[in-house]
Amino acid sequence: MTMAPEEPKTETPVPEGHVKLTIDGEEVIAPKGELLIRTAERLGTVIPRFCDHPLLDPAGACRQCLVEVEMGGRPMPKPQASCTMTVADGMVVKTQLTSPVADKAQQGVMELLLINHPLDCPVCDKGGECPLQNQAMAHGRTDSRFVDKKRTFPKPLPISTQVLLDRERCVLCQRCTRFSAQIAGDPFIDLLERGAHQQIGTAETADVLDMASKTSSGKPFQSYFSGNTIQICPVGALTSAQYRFRSRPFDLVSSPSVCEHCSSGCAERTDFRRGKVMRKLAGNDPDVNEEWICDRGRFAFRYAQTADRIRRPLVRENGELREASWTEALRVAASGLAAARDSRGVGVLTGGRLTLEDAYAYSKFARVALRTNDIDFRARAHSAEELSFLASHVVGTTPSDGVTFAAIEKAPTVLCVAFEPEDEAPIVFLRLRKAARKRGAKIVHLGQWTTSSVRKTFGELLACLPGSEPAALNALAEHAPDLDAALAREGAVILVGERAAEVPGLFSAVHALSTRTGARVAWIPRRAGDRGALEAGAVPNLLPGGRPVTDAAARAEISAAWGVEVPSEPGRDTTGILAALADGVLGGVLVGGVDPGDLPDPDLARRALARAEFVVSLELRPSEVTERADVVLPIAPDVEKAGSYVNWEGRRRAFDITIENSGALPDARVLDTLAVEMDADLFTQTPAAAYGDFSRLPAFTARVDFTPVEVGAAEVPGRGQARLSTWRQLIDNGSLQVDEPHLAGTARPPVARVAASVAEELGETVTVSTSRGSVTLPVEVADLPDGVVWLPANSDGSRVRTALGAGHGAVVSLEPGGER
Repeated sequence: MTMAPEEPKTETPVPEGHVKLTIDGEEVIAPKGELLIRTAERLGTVIPRFCDHPLLDPAGACRQCLVEVEMGGRPMPKPQASCTMTVADGMVVKTQLTSPVADKAQQGVMELLLINHPLDCPVCDKGGECPLQNQAMAHGRTDSRFVDKKRTFPKPLPISTQVLLDRERCVLCQRCTRFSAQIAGDPFIDLLERGAHQQIGTAETADVLDMASKTSSGKPFQSYFSGNTIQICPVGALTSAQYRFRSRPFDLVSSPSVCEHCSSGCAERTDFRRGKVMRKLAGNDPDVNEEWICDRGRFAFRYAQTADRIRRPLVRENGELREASWTEALRVAASGLAAARDSRGVGVLTGGRLTLEDAYAYSKFARVALRTNDIDFRARAHSAEELSFLASHVVGTTPSDGVTFAAIEKAPTVLCVAFEPEDEAPIVFLRLRKAARKRGAKIVHLGQWTTSSVRKTFGELLACLPGSEPAALNALAEHAPDLDAALAREGAVILVGERAAEVPGLFSAVHALSTRTGARVAWIPRRAGDRGALEAGAVPNLLPGGRPVTDAAARAEISAAWGVEVPSEPGRDTTGILAALADGVLGGVLVGGVDPGDLPDPDLARRALARAEFVVSLELRPSEVTERADVVLPIAPDVEKAGSYVNWEGRRRAFDITIENSGALPDARVLDTLAVEMDADLFTQTPAAAYGDFSRLPAFTARVDFTPVEVGAAEVPGRGQARLSTWRQLIDNGSLQVDEPHLAGTARPPVARVAASVAEELGETVTVSTSRGSVTLPVEVADLPDGVVWLPANSDGSRVRTALGAGHGAVVSLEPGGER
């Protein structure tokens, strides 16, 4: 019988920039420079490891990932660390699955790692979710040959108020030190000593550890991202003071969630037990936060469990608030709002904590039930120029046509304007640092002094006086032609913070710079709900989707969808609403989570609330608004409702209910029921219904033209005066950070920063004052221009808005503060 000739084997072509190698007998094509451990993962082979992390530079510290490697037909003399070796053409690799040598090497390394490791798994916070436990079972020996006494240390060592260290558990994988130095730029935690005495601790001094007192005398681990070191620690050496001994992993129920604290919209995992949140962990979302979150997003969640949380509706009777049923409270609120609407009108202040669905319910409630465009989400400094900028540059943009996290990372040049990324959007800060560190991006900060954001992004400071930022931008072509040219390169980005609203003409300067250079612009507000509220139309001049109130055709689309005639006159902004209330022009106000201390003029807000004939507050906890409200309606925090945030990119970040609580209702449902009491229908009974109603609105693609603003020269400070520079620090006295003493302990201390020459005249403390009041703080020298003082906006002893009634760019008086 004639045999058919064999088909010749065809070689798999290797694409340019790739190599071909063999792993466990299987040929694989991998990109040049890829680590062996990653290539094996793509094949489905998991090589045990401790030090390796995909977002950290290779270290080869733990040696647990040893494999057998052959190059050019010759085996290497000993097993190699697959987390540090890159692929090569013709390489032959044998993992623990096919190589007894690799398997024995991994077992030997595991035995060494366990020599001094304590047998405290039953009480370790990591027990039950510990890579060391898992890999000891899978790749370790059944018994140990070590019979001597294990190394011990006093424990725990508090390297900060939030992070506790059990040194005897550490396997020296260096994940924490690499994260701190590479990702966060906070090299406060480091490897100390040598040999058998090597350990993790805080750095910066020679005598770092005081063994007797169990404390660290080194520089504290003061980082906005310290919680990430706890999460990536593979052995439970780093634990959270907040969570330590509170629960066990197998006692917890986990739910994916979204961070409610800033506009990044970070993916999180919320773990709860018996109706209480026990901890939050970073979720894995490469498009947004990768695998990191800031400490505020990780630890600030107990506001939903505080003892003073409002859980029942309250109605004011004889000057005092008393508990009432939902039926009574809604009836009283509807009656009072209807009366105020029909007499002088009602304004709506929504604040920045709302989900997209809740903001849409407020927007629709204002137009349908209250028949007004007097609504504004901006519970902070704001301006008409800002509204014009948001309408022309921001609303309606999506990740497909706007700036994204990925675009920031790839940008050759990024200019930050009125934006302190580490304090206002920490994950944006991490991307800026990554862009500078990995790709050599040029990061330029328009500001007053070399902040930590400037230093850690290897940035360049474009120094200017507070309030003179527009002039600095307009003069870039003349005074900084290199930066002007860099912004004209493809991919360049301008990041604008919400503080720009405090500087007249700054949005106009940004618009002109972007138009001239072609650089793309992104607006990054501080609060999670701001972008969604803009899209939902919770502003006085825009309807949902960015439709101008004055556009008859666009207004007709909303009127048809809602079944009512939408008011045609633009409404009042936040300050206008408050002024109208204080003057008796408006009769009532509906307030959703607004703190008067955040507003441009807190005194005006208090006068407005006192003068208003009827005030309804939708709130979580007692506040200055609830003190003056006629009806207080409790609403559900994020963990007790579903919904979505729209992050600064325009990306919708949906989440579901984490904890069922039948007594707590989302704002959308409260407003829907309230509207029914006022003979109006919102169809926002649930967040899903609210989003469905919003998403069914016709698309609006027209772009509103920006109206530039021309301003004169800023006021020149006199003798003994200075210009004020200010913003809120990430960890401060925010209302969502209550009952978090461990987190508060890591806040940066409140100080007044001035130039060295000014500090010599002032002494150790300074009193900063206006006609409204004063703030006294310790003096710290910074590279500020003469005649400028920087204050934290909402920290202990420095509530700038409340104390001074002033903001960024204002002229204030300086004098020695004496003793505090």
